[in-house]
Amino acid sequence: MTRRALESLRSQRWFASNDMRGFAHRQRTQQMGMRREEFLGKPVIGILNTWSEMSPCHAHLRDRAEAVKRGVWQAGGYPVELPALSVGEVMVKPTTMLYRNFLAMEAEELLRSHPIDGAVLLGGCDKSTPGLLMGAFSVDLPVIYCPAGPMSNGQWRGQKTGAGTHTKKYWDELRAGGITQADWVDLESRMTRSAGTCNTMGTASTMTSIVDAMGLTLPGASSLPACDSGHPRMASTCGSRIVEMVWEDLKPSTFITRASFLNGVAAYMAMGGSTNAAVHLIAMARRAGVDLTLEDLADMAGRVPVLANLFPSGSYLMEDFYFAGGLSALLNKVRPLLDLSCRTVTGGTLGDSLADAPCWNDDVIRDVANPVVPLEKGRTLALLKGNLAPNGAVMKSSAANPKFLRHTGPALVFDDPGTMNRVLDDPGLDVTEDHVIVLRNAGPVGAPGMPEWGNLPIPKKLLKQGVRDMVRLCDGRMSGTHYGSCILHISPEAAVGGPLALLQTGDLVRLDVAAGTLDMLVDDAEIARRRAAWKPTAYRYERSFTALYQQHVSQAHEGCDFDFLTGTAPVPDPVIY
Repeated sequence: MTRRALESLRSQRWFASNDMRGFAHRQRTQQMGMRREEFLGKPVIGILNTWSEMSPCHAHLRDRAEAVKRGVWQAGGYPVELPALSVGEVMVKPTTMLYRNFLAMEAEELLRSHPIDGAVLLGGCDKSTPGLLMGAFSVDLPVIYCPAGPMSNGQWRGQKTGAGTHTKKYWDELRAGGITQADWVDLESRMTRSAGTCNTMGTASTMTSIVDAMGLTLPGASSLPACDSGHPRMASTCGSRIVEMVWEDLKPSTFITRASFLNGVAAYMAMGGSTNAAVHLIAMARRAGVDLTLEDLADMAGRVPVLANLFPSGSYLMEDFYFAGGLSALLNKVRPLLDLSCRTVTGGTLGDSLADAPCWNDDVIRDVANPVVPLEKGRTLALLKGNLAPNGAVMKSSAANPKFLRHTGPALVFDDPGTMNRVLDDPGLDVTEDHVIVLRNAGPVGAPGMPEWGNLPIPKKLLKQGVRDMVRLCDGRMSGTHYGSCILHISPEAAVGGPLALLQTGDLVRLDVAAGTLDMLVDDAEIARRRAAWKPTAYRYERSFTALYQQHVSQAHEGCDFDFLTGTAPVPDPVIY
């Protein structure tokens, strides 16, 4: 492969000139204790690090940045670490989704405004993967993604426990009287045993696995547990490889294509991944100038069954998945549906990466002939449309009770989560499991930020009767670690006048997953009357990033990106005076 000339590197515009500005750049670098020989004439590698003491998923990324630096130095580069917004679940309120676009903007501007030739992106928690890559696609420098990795397996009293999935399960058991308060306290310190992202197939591992299949990580890197000794070795290799990618000028625009995205979508479906990926993938594709729609995702979901036997759709945790062969083994199970000619950050093809990737446990990583959930019984992503969701809604039908996949019932409608939680805990509430619980004003504009409110609680009265699932509708999202018959991302959302805003308690709602429909059984004339009387109720912010968000965010089916950031319009490099 042709090696670029040193003078063609961006960083040389800062460091190589003999004018006053070049002098100042070299002077200030030496002010930090660097010798001229350590940075002059070398590719400058940015390490965008989302480490934070409020992000347990990323608690180890300080150390991983040091490992990346080792690799960069070893390959003849000059590493510089740049802190970036952490967007770590669970501490950020109202939702990290509100700040995904903030991180995307920050990543883009950090890379563009500094003398960076290429970058290693350190992240892993839910929104950090799409946020970092959206920014990287927009600036289009050589980048490699270094995933934080999942936490170690959890156990409680001999039972596997997965972060998020079992939190919700045991919370319902506590509310129903199935466990004690002492049990609940004991669980706090036993379910999450190490640094790293959720150990289930939640949004974090869904997104890192998708970008792994797209060729943006070292092959199989997404499956490495955070605290495995192989993880810092992988990080160091990322450092070495990004220096080579800079010399090769291997930018995302040179190898990320629609086929790359479809490889990621195939992995998404085989993993039984999070519904949140439907929003993130579309946003990422638009930044890369690739046409990708909900229909594309639903089409792949109809061809690829759930093969990864992982919570919440299956029985195992991410550490088990790693020991079974990890993502590379899973991709080999769906080879006929992949474009193996797609290039990756290795410089080779996806087919090259999968050539030696055996599966060591066919129960953890199933064959197509023996899926975790057969396609006729449930899919990773079902697309629903109708008079309640003209632009679409999504459902993870593989993690739902099959009896609710075709259902008609009366709506029980709430406009805010506080009221909903109070009402649903009322033991005298007139409700049955046939009701359809609805929470609106939870979308990108309404909440704002589209929080993970969509896994709506089961009424306490019904929990005590043994009910553990119901049909639930929301224009917000659901944690990728959760499960149940939840219809999410209803678009357009209620806050901008979507039909969900017109639904009333008592209206019949009809769901038919096989037919792909979601409707309220209200005649058109009555819907028109309600629309004429409707007035916006969402609180509108007048300042802060949230005001910018509400003014410019797109709807869920379009990826919830900002209208002024979508697309590939070029932004010039900064002028150096």
